[in-house]
Amino acid sequence: MFKYQVNEDLYLRMYTIDDAAPLYHLINESRDHLKEWLAWVDFNTDVEASKEWIKGTLNGVIETGGYPKTLAIIYQEELVGTVGFNEVNRTHRYASIGYWLSEKNQKKGIITDACRAIVTYGFQDIGLNRIEIRAASRNKKSRAIPERLGFQEEGILRQIELVNDEFYDHIVYSMLAKDWLKNDG
Repeated sequence: MFKYQVNEDLYLRMYTIDDAAPLYHLINESRDHLKEWLAWVDFNTDVEASKEWIKGTLNGVIETGGYPKTLAIIYQEELVGTVGFNEVNRTHRYASIGYWLSEKNQKKGIITDACRAIVTYGFQDIGLNRIEIRAASRNKKSRAIPERLGFQEEGILRQIELVNDEFYDHIVYSMLAKDWLKNDG
């Protein structure tokens, strides 16, 4: 099974079907926190929904030609969130990444370290040339991640996402392999 060690306390790995119950409970305990910015939260209504989502992530490995698109974030041996490639364009070698973290695990540097790891993985192991991060313009916590990692702000996608009956603008950030790798990520 794929495992990417980030540091002593943190690693990324593929989801397994056994993660369905812990994933559901993690989402459920952070539901109000996550729901503010993520439209999919309302669709994760039980363990079975988490299981079906995990099956989809496992099928994603086949679609990508063998590398995982979606990874569980494991901090101190506990599932705490998800990071992954929302979209991968193999022809043009670019991807966009997304992430979320449980409310109780905020402000520990976990998501920044997880994103740094998946960006490095994308450039070094998958051979991507460009990685984007899109974040709701008002989601300051999410926007802080690409800013902290040195991504370049490129522009605004107006009313690109519908969450809780409200259209959100996204800020688009990007990083190129040549810039990331010359700075060692």
